[in-house]
Amino acid sequence: MSDTPLKLLRLDASLDRENSVSRALADKLQAKLESEANLDVTYRDIADGIPRIDSAWREAMLREEDQRTEEDKQILAFSNQLAQELIDTDILLISSPVYNFSVTSDLKNWIDNVCRARMTFKYTEHGPRGLLQNKKAFIVLASNGTKVHSEIDFAGRYLKQIMTFLNITDVNFVVSDQMKKFDRSEKIRAAEESIKKLSI
Repeated sequence: MSDTPLKLLRLDASLDRENSVSRALADKLQAKLESEANLDVTYRDIADGIPRIDSAWREAMLREEDQRTEEDKQILAFSNQLAQELIDTDILLISSPVYNFSVTSDLKNWIDNVCRARMTFKYTEHGPRGLLQNKKAFIVLASNGTKVHSEIDFAGRYLKQIMTFLNITDVNFVVSDQMKKFDRSEKIRAAEESIKKLSI
């Protein structure tokens, strides 16, 4: 195990802090990764709330950095912090339930804050290009009814698209889905088995 720690950014999105399947699976996955490497973990419970971007944020973001006012800088400060955390990390671990076929509102707010032109992606003559390099993502999803990666899934497929957009191409999923339709314990057990096969 290397003495130089890898930076891991973990985000938990479930509103349920007591019985969350996605959080519990993320705990197991984090423990697995920590058994393989020296990790420096930054943790955010984004269910505590992530500010929604608004028109003032947009105007501040669109200005060139050297043209931003002090008010602009204050408006963007937390977004800058979130984006820089993502830029600095080696491994991204996101856990989330599937709510209404999609991600939670706070996870969407986090995405809106970190998808930053000139920071995490840039516009080119061939379209936007992600600026993140050499990162690995693990996405843990739990659902009661939605089949992840199906045509009605706007959580897993959306998160995969966001990773691709930012140039994170090594993306691994841990899924315990349709737990109301099938045996819940079997679904969780299968997800736990998939964790054993993952590695840094």
